[in-house]
Amino acid sequence: MNRFISSSGSKLLALAVGFVLGAAGISIAHTTANSLAKNPPATLKLADVNEGPSKTSYAPVVKAVLPSVVNISSSKIVHGGEESAEQQPMDPFFRQFFGGGQGGHFNVPKDRREKALGSGVIVSPEGYILTNNHVVDGATDVRVTLSDKREFQARIVGTDSKTDVAILKIDAEKLIPITIGDSSKVEVGDVALAIGDPFGVGQTVTKGIISATGRGNLGIEDYEDFLQTDAPINPGNSGGALVNDRGELVGINTAIITHGSGGSQGIGFAVPVNLARNVMGQILKNGQVTRAYLGILPQDVTPTMAKAFGEKDAKGVVVGDVTPSSPAQEAGLQRGDIIQEMNGKPVDDSNQLRMTISMMEPGTTIKLKLVRNGSPRELSVKLAEMPTETAKAKSGEEGVEKALDGVDVSNMNPEIAEQLNLPASTKGVVVTDVDPSSKLADAGLQKGDVIQEVNHQQVKNVSEFQSAVRKSGTDPLLLVNREGRTLFIAS
Repeated sequence: MNRFISSSGSKLLALAVGFVLGAAGISIAHTTANSLAKNPPATLKLADVNEGPSKTSYAPVVKAVLPSVVNISSSKIVHGGEESAEQQPMDPFFRQFFGGGQGGHFNVPKDRREKALGSGVIVSPEGYILTNNHVVDGATDVRVTLSDKREFQARIVGTDSKTDVAILKIDAEKLIPITIGDSSKVEVGDVALAIGDPFGVGQTVTKGIISATGRGNLGIEDYEDFLQTDAPINPGNSGGALVNDRGELVGINTAIITHGSGGSQGIGFAVPVNLARNVMGQILKNGQVTRAYLGILPQDVTPTMAKAFGEKDAKGVVVGDVTPSSPAQEAGLQRGDIIQEMNGKPVDDSNQLRMTISMMEPGTTIKLKLVRNGSPRELSVKLAEMPTETAKAKSGEEGVEKALDGVDVSNMNPEIAEQLNLPASTKGVVVTDVDPSSKLADAGLQKGDVIQEVNHQQVKNVSEFQSAVRKSGTDPLLLVNREGRTLFIAS
């Protein structure tokens, strides 16, 4: 069968189809008009024009806070070396305008300008603004846009990368600073509003609750005492305000857990405003942040560890290591001490202890209540200033000896000690492999750790280690040297 249709035949067919469709359209329109004519008018129940706003509305809070939240745009020049110059294939279409380059390629510039968007909060009428360090880190140009669309060049007054806090200043009039709350009074279940400029679309408000307080050990910053909230915090919200239901600033929005999606998953974190105020106060007064220093490696006391130390309750912080010539050593603190109180207040975990001490002034004297070998003790320690941190050590090499189930160890030697950045005289056995499914791997033992004690018994080689393990049973308490610091591990 021939499927070809001539041009004249096509025109006739199109006219016929058009006529049929046109007629159908007229028929449909006529039917619709008739059907509308038969319907009675709708009677709508309208709200009282004199009725006030919703009783559960946060509009008054948001209206008061929005003028204090700003948009921050920053940029910096990233300088690349000769090796960063790359040649990219050029689309044939563009060759007629730009030429073919070398072999139909063009060079990517070695130096490029990177831009970032974030948020900030006006905290004083003088023009001081709190934001995140990562919003302005390395920036050569920072601009602030207010809610009334005024734009200002901002000056970076100071930053603290360890808490991800930065302070900016603009020269502007008629600013509306936010009311500062007390983050120490925030409780789980409190209403939380996150306000910022996500994705650069303009000021946006999301609502949730406080999911947790004192969140730490997340690996986001060096010093972590986050407020956790399920109020969505999206890209661009960084540096924005986390406020309570009274519109008081309780936190600076900082980070989210995305699980690879790039968007909010209901797990967001904010720097408590009390911590941000402490950082700001130090920068304005001294030009930098100084932190107090105790000189121990604190570890949380788990039920397993408490049992290994002969304690009934898993409370306090165990001293995993004492830094030589530190305030802790000078005051008499020893490895294995369990700190239970500081200045009359319970010590709940290692992160709380680190944060509390870091916010103190160097030279402050603290009083500690601790347990040593089952006996209570009290010590006074005069804190010093935090020294410069040292670089991390390298990992160790593989060994051949088998000890505990799932753990391979090897005798120490000067070569391995050098690779681990440890003194050549370091004693113990080096962990060369850990089965990820083993109990000790779950407890935190890592490849490259140097085991120096088993149940408080010193071990200098594999033979002594195996003998100590046999005496201790299946769940020994290990003293481990990791990167020059010691800690306890109990499985």
